[in-house]
Amino acid sequence: MAVEINITYEGWLHCTAVHGPSKQTLSSDAPLDNGGKGAAFSPTDLVATALGTCMATIMGLVAQRNNLNIDGLQVQVIKEMTAAPVRRIASLKTRLVFPRDKPLSATDRAKLEAAAKACPVKQSLHVDVKTPVEFVYPD
Repeated sequence: MAVEINITYEGWLHCTAVHGPSKQTLSSDAPLDNGGKGAAFSPTDLVATALGTCMATIMGLVAQRNNLNIDGLQVQVIKEMTAAPVRRIASLKTRLVFPRDKPLSATDRAKLEAAAKACPVKQSLHVDVKTPVEFVYPD
């Protein structure tokens, strides 16, 4: 199934994107270190955001299928850029912190971890982009 996204370059390194099916909009802006105002997500910030939300969504699907509750899961993605050999994302370090009040068995943890690592965004990233993932469970 194809999804249409329409993007308008507004000038001054700022874009507005419209999601075809929902008509929701989002803005992007170049980061400060690349000539922008840093007034919105940069395009590479959106890649980091896509990775984190994809992992959470795929884990949510697995949780639903297995009657698990991961509501309140916190996902942090740290994006690091590099300029060598060209400006690009060097790494996207992801940390997933599970809610303290929702314990999970070792089997359920393994299912959720496999789901996160198999998310389509992670699978679509170039092999040179490092994508370490840390899973943090309550004690």
